Amino acid sequence: MQDIEVIAEPVAAMVAMDPVRARLLAELREPASAAALATRVGLTRQKVNYHLRQLEAHGLVEVAETRVWGGLTERLLVATASGYVVAPRSLGVEKVLARDGNRLSAAYLIALAARVVREVGGLTRRAARANRRLPVFALDTEIRFAGLRDHAAFTEELATAVSKLAAKYHDEPAPDGRWQRLIVAVHPLPRDAE
Repeated sequence: MQDIEVIAEPVAAMVAMDPVRARLLAELREPASAAALATRVGLTRQKVNYHLRQLEAHGLVEVAETRVWGGLTERLLVATASGYVVAPRSLGVEKVLARDGNRLSAAYLIALAARVVREVGGLTRRAARANRRLPVFALDTEIRFAGLRDHAAFTEELATAVSKLAAKYHDEPAPDGRWQRLIVAVHPLPRDAE
């Protein structure tokens, strides 16, 4: 089971966002049968089976175990991830990247974040299938500016430092080189942030 799976397909996103199916996904962190789930969520086994088939068809649940009881086969299903994120591209968000290159635009920042979700989500799936580790790096910090002037000076200095660092290590003709994407974002911290 993956920690987080990115749902990139619009139809799969619709399937996962259905309230009944979302509840079933939450219940399936541990393997369970349709009969056991029906008891937990208060639906008939037939309705639960219908929803489980939809989730399975889109790769959101998988068979963990099968048990044979007399002439019947019971399937225990489990969610493919502990949590799911819907890639904003499946909802049309990334189109902003093409039309808005404004580094000071909130819409552009959201579109960049959406692209990170889509790209890293796809790379994570491929790495998991190949049983390989995905080489990534993330940095998260908080800073409090005294005023707008300091904020502007910081962003200018940060842009200059990142440009110098990128220029120092960029080697386009490197035969074994691999392109990497670097995104730096600064945004206000929400009042309810932990």
